[in-house]
Amino acid sequence: MNTLPETILLHARSLPEGGLLSPKEFLHMGTRAAVDQALSRLTKEGKLLRVARGAYVAPVSSRFGTRAPAPEKVIEALAAQSGEVVAPHGAIAANTLGLTQQVPVREVYLTSGRTRKLKLGRSEIVVKHVPRWMLALGAGPAGAAVRALAWLGPTHASKSLATLHRSLPSAEWQILESSRAALPSWMARAIGEEAARW
Repeated sequence: MNTLPETILLHARSLPEGGLLSPKEFLHMGTRAAVDQALSRLTKEGKLLRVARGAYVAPVSSRFGTRAPAPEKVIEALAAQSGEVVAPHGAIAANTLGLTQQVPVREVYLTSGRTRKLKLGRSEIVVKHVPRWMLALGAGPAGAAVRALAWLGPTHASKSLATLHRSLPSAEWQILESSRAALPSWMARAIGEEAARW
């Protein structure tokens, strides 16, 4: 029979990279204080990383040593665990879609849940609450276009939309065009004007 820390560690290592552990998963094995103490000890020993309050991940081991899991893997696990919609920040979307050459310095993700900071080794990830319309079209290219436009703002909308109209797959452009009712007025107007040019 494994001890509580051993059981926690075995479970942590069975998860895919970035898989989150919660103290609540182990309450059947001991009191909350015992579970918290075991997690704290494993964290001090470097066998787990405390990402946020009540959230832990296992570091990734390789022949070069151990490292924190990739931020996008932790974000995926967070979204799956909490049922939130989580997507990359508009600056990342704008860069990915070729609307800007700027590369964001900080790791920022947008969420339908609450705003919080996650600690991954030495780096910090900000998960920021945003209005529902920013995440309504999901993680696909049309959703990324909405977040990119929101980040770029009204003054760059028409130029950016001309680029998006040429670069987005036609099905994604249709999704973007048909979602105008859910978007802010300036963005809906700019999308309508671009659609009318074709």
